[in-house]
Amino acid sequence: MTLAHRVTDVGTWVGRVIRSAPGTYTWLAVLLVTTILQHVLPADAVHHILAARSTNLVELTRHPVRVLWSSLFWLDGAYWFAYFVLYNIFHVPVERWLGTVRWLAVCLITHIGATLISQGLLSLAIREGAEPMSKAYVLDFGVSYALAGVAGILTYHIRRPWCFVYVVVVVGFLAIPLFGDVTFTDVGHFTAALIGLLCYPLIPADRRPRLFGAKHSSTAPDG
Repeated sequence: MTLAHRVTDVGTWVGRVIRSAPGTYTWLAVLLVTTILQHVLPADAVHHILAARSTNLVELTRHPVRVLWSSLFWLDGAYWFAYFVLYNIFHVPVERWLGTVRWLAVCLITHIGATLISQGLLSLAIREGAEPMSKAYVLDFGVSYALAGVAGILTYHIRRPWCFVYVVVVVGFLAIPLFGDVTFTDVGHFTAALIGLLCYPLIPADRRPRLFGAKHSSTAPDG
């Protein structure tokens, strides 16, 4: 096989993989661009951009729709490759399993729900004097909330009894910070995973596992 044929075969395989989860890979491409921008733009410009897209209390009060949407396209730091790996582990199999529209619905429901709940609790803590007012301005981005939510619903795509082991590990891992010096972000991650589990009705009827009784016919996660 010539080099040209091998390159063609690799290109065909890459195209097939991307088409199998177009939403996830488009999202990753946007995140790659915005992460690069964080490295090439002046620090002051980056801070201004991120502050205007942060889902903190101040921005949620002023521009709720804008920040809930735009915060999904920025990462806090230079760890794009880590998210590339995590997206392939969690987002890709869920998008292939549910379809792009339902996968996106899970992402938005868990992202928005976890953001509002965690920031609502922070607002209450500030009013009660348990947290300083400065916490209302802290930069916060919702990519990880959607990731935790998708990790939650992925439970239903794993064969029994491994799905029970998986959900205990995921929920337990996200619950550990709640027993220490808890932050609103820790609450958001844990809440997002629980909301993801509650997204069971979004699973198409023909792909929906039986929670009890006979083992379901769903396949193990691919990708």
